[in-house]
Amino acid sequence: MSQWPDTRILDLLGIEQPIIQGPLAGATTSAMVIAVSNAGGLGSMPAAMLSIEQLREELKTIRQHTQRPFNVNFFCHQPPPPDEQRAQDWKNLLEPYYRELGVDFDAPTPVSNRAPFDNAACEVLEEFRPEVVSFHFGLPEKSLLDRVKATGAKVLSSATTVEEAIWLEQHGCDAIIAMGYEAGGHRGMFLSDDLSSQVGTFALVPQIVDAVKVPVIAAGGIGDARGVAAAFVLGASAVQVGTAYLFTPEAKVSASHQKALRTAKESETAVTNIFTGRPARGILNRVMRELGPMSAKAPVFPLAGGALMPLRAKAEADFSSLWAGQAFTLGVEMTSAALTRRLADEALAKLTH
Repeated sequence: MSQWPDTRILDLLGIEQPIIQGPLAGATTSAMVIAVSNAGGLGSMPAAMLSIEQLREELKTIRQHTQRPFNVNFFCHQPPPPDEQRAQDWKNLLEPYYRELGVDFDAPTPVSNRAPFDNAACEVLEEFRPEVVSFHFGLPEKSLLDRVKATGAKVLSSATTVEEAIWLEQHGCDAIIAMGYEAGGHRGMFLSDDLSSQVGTFALVPQIVDAVKVPVIAAGGIGDARGVAAAFVLGASAVQVGTAYLFTPEAKVSASHQKALRTAKESETAVTNIFTGRPARGILNRVMRELGPMSAKAPVFPLAGGALMPLRAKAEADFSSLWAGQAFTLGVEMTSAALTRRLADEALAKLTH
């Protein structure tokens, strides 16, 4: 018998602890997913930066090493039409950096990509049948979503406003991730692109809880047991924790990203579109400071990163995305399994005493 005050997510997803490891594209490994799921939480494998072959291999590894439920996460954006003029204007803006670093400005620009959920990805889900599938930037088209549901998977997606939460419930979500403005990585926005009206976690969670009937998962700025307990007090049935897992040995994080996580001040994150073309929160670095974190010239998602790739190869810390949420200074070095258990045990102690 669970002692948690709200067991709807535990019952829905078949997990023991209401701790969902955030799907951190590029940083999450199958080892992290396995460790979190085996510790009683929900491990989450991000698929947006994997080829179909890589996704299949990761899911095969996860299935071999855990019998517990796990989540696979996909982006469901619409790939943009080519805009050669905008791409060239963006590269021209970066030309001084090319000159400074001795990078060939006239060489072809690499392509930066994030794969949206499609038929091929859906076939992999039908093969491996993960217990949970989550989406970012809304939901895929109905025919694909129906196929996901036919596998028996529970469907989650991120809402950054009450309006998005209601839309997700109406379109078949089994639970909603209430993503506050504090969260690291890409904002889950899909009904609006107005950053000025984005809501913080503590204001967003209770309003979404009041607006929908499905269980709500709090995300954004939750870095320790205090945040987990607070989310439950606000009406959440679980939490999704991302940045804290970047401090675990199972995370695949570059040396410059590791250094930034451990040395930056708590006020040094910002929402930026210059790395991918879509708003995402990361630790400030040189290119964010000098161009400004938001640029109207950045090509639309996911194309902005291509022109930065050659610069990143020369000066990684200055030109790469250092994704992190606002609570990153709460991060502690421990394994993914130990972090999952600590968040659950300490939060439950706060809620039951």
